[in-house]
Amino acid sequence: MSGNRLENLWDAAKAATMSEPEKLLYRSNLLGSDKRITNYGGGNTSAKVMQADPLTGQMVEVMWVKGSGGDVGSIKMDGFATLYMDKLRALKGIYRGLEFEDEMVGFLPHCTFNLNPRAASIDTPLHAYVPKKHVDHMHPDAVIAIAASADSRAMTAQIFGDAIGWLPWKRPGFELGLWLEKFCLENPSAKGVVLESHGLFTWDDDAEACYKLTLEIIQKAQDWFAAQTAGKPAFGGAVHSSLDAQARRDVAASLMPVIRGQISALQPMVGHFDDSAAVLEFVNSANMAALADLGTSCPDHFLRTKIKPLVVDFTPANPDVAATLAGLTAQIAAYRDDYSAYYSRCKHENSPALRDPNAVVYLVPGVGMITFAKDKATARISGEFYVNAINVMRGASAVSTYVGLPEQEAFDIEYWLLEEAKLARMPKPKSLAGRVALVTGGAGGIGSATAQKYLAEGACVMLADIDEASLAKTAQNLTARYGADVVRTVHMNVTDEGAVARAFAQAAVEFGGLDILVSNAGIASSAPIEDTTLALWQKNMDILSTGYFLVSREGFRLMRAQGMGGSVVFIASKNGLAASPNAAAYCTAKASEIHLARCLALEGAEVGIRVNVVNPDAVLRGSKIWEGDWLEQRASTYKTDKEGLEEMYRNRSMLKKSVFPEDIAEAAYFFASDLSAKSTGNIINVDAGNKEAFTR
Repeated sequence: MSGNRLENLWDAAKAATMSEPEKLLYRSNLLGSDKRITNYGGGNTSAKVMQADPLTGQMVEVMWVKGSGGDVGSIKMDGFATLYMDKLRALKGIYRGLEFEDEMVGFLPHCTFNLNPRAASIDTPLHAYVPKKHVDHMHPDAVIAIAASADSRAMTAQIFGDAIGWLPWKRPGFELGLWLEKFCLENPSAKGVVLESHGLFTWDDDAEACYKLTLEIIQKAQDWFAAQTAGKPAFGGAVHSSLDAQARRDVAASLMPVIRGQISALQPMVGHFDDSAAVLEFVNSANMAALADLGTSCPDHFLRTKIKPLVVDFTPANPDVAATLAGLTAQIAAYRDDYSAYYSRCKHENSPALRDPNAVVYLVPGVGMITFAKDKATARISGEFYVNAINVMRGASAVSTYVGLPEQEAFDIEYWLLEEAKLARMPKPKSLAGRVALVTGGAGGIGSATAQKYLAEGACVMLADIDEASLAKTAQNLTARYGADVVRTVHMNVTDEGAVARAFAQAAVEFGGLDILVSNAGIASSAPIEDTTLALWQKNMDILSTGYFLVSREGFRLMRAQGMGGSVVFIASKNGLAASPNAAAYCTAKASEIHLARCLALEGAEVGIRVNVVNPDAVLRGSKIWEGDWLEQRASTYKTDKEGLEEMYRNRSMLKKSVFPEDIAEAAYFFASDLSAKSTGNIINVDAGNKEAFTR
């Protein structure tokens, strides 16, 4: 459990130039940079500082504390709530007792300093009533392993002596804040406290000293576990062996779309796969199923992962994927029934309605862990939280008996009315939220513009292209705008049957499946028929006809496995409808694309797979097919030069407008979105008007 030692990253010279709030930010970011100290979004930090009141100009004590929903690792100054300490102390005078604890959250806005719009979190009283200037509340795996042990109080005393106290489980809120204050007053020399089934509090009157203390306490816990567990097999030892790395991904690629299809009734879910060493050690162990069934301990863990995972029936020694797939429906249904029964047992008269009863975490022996959530970042973070839970279970079960949070306590947090109100404040999902798209020719002008449009509307995108350098550059640009979670790339030649299959398997592993396929990879050629070689003819057919067939076939296979329908969008060309001189190979191949789309629309309709076509014309800007010979050849055909070609195309259009990649992307978005939910087998011409390409 120790790993490498925690590093003191505090730069005293740098901190010397900072105000106290800036030191709080600095401390928070340093602590949050190491997942052994706290998980994403977990824990919080605070500082009590003297500041001038904006109305009176007098110096008043103000508490800066991480605001609701923030993450200490990435927080900025505007992520902290600021509150008058005298008003926070005054809240104790109106507190009506434990039964009315939740109403105190409504009084926190009345304590706001300087009209700060950042909402204070439920943990605010926990920091306010500790009589120290600086407070850290972290969720380190090593300390939660202590907190989640049957004899956690005795272990805390054994490891830390009088320096760190212990408090029994109590849901975060006003009452726990008063408990902490009482503990501090009764134990003035204590440096912190372990909260049962929750985490660690440490405090000091100096920012740097508080930071160092937090590291010291966590390191002490890690070292103790390392000494106690050295040479002992984790989780009762291994009973399974892992498949090799590629085989693990192959199994995940088969399982994830089927799971996704069965759990996406309420909204499309996005998947994440983790086969790290910590995960494999757990899923292969003798005690995995029993420990998993006990559920997680720390509230942050089960809010992200649900109270427990689903263990997939798979035997790596006899890897029968087909049998596992056949049994998934019953396993997933049984989990839903079990979760619904948990809700029925624990609900109160005013509890929120039953939420999605499907599992978040799926454990597969010999393979790894799959997580699903409403978006990729949440799926990834849920997996990270369960790895934290694994670390906790490893430590606690090695030195004591691991204890999950009592079922009723878990329910009361999961269905807390305050948590429900927080969920209700979440922004409305974007139109493609939870959708997964694969775009071929993704590094080109139309492909990258389409990917950008989909990303802006909330989708995850797999960019496929044969040009690795351009692919990397496009991915870098899109990642900078939309984040690393939602952009993936795959090097793919659409004429290579094996490469196409591998690309779709990669999409399944990275995101869980596929909802949108944009077949856009292309070339262009121009030559009189007498000068059109068989090789040139075949190249056009290979890429623009056979390539579209191979990509569509694999997309259909994946979408059918999910059972969620889908949208296939062909980026064809005006030339597929309107003949053009000196381009027989290109025009014929594009016509083949369009007719293939019509055939696929017939086949896909019964399972909700829609197939439609966007026909661009003369998209010069950013288009890779207009680089080199094609541009020269078309300019020659129309007796103009490179500079005059775009003007020529614009003037020949009925609307006298140029067509850009973003225009094609809008049409590709229309066909991918629910706006066209009742459209299949259709063609949209985005060509500024060309009567020769009218479809009727």
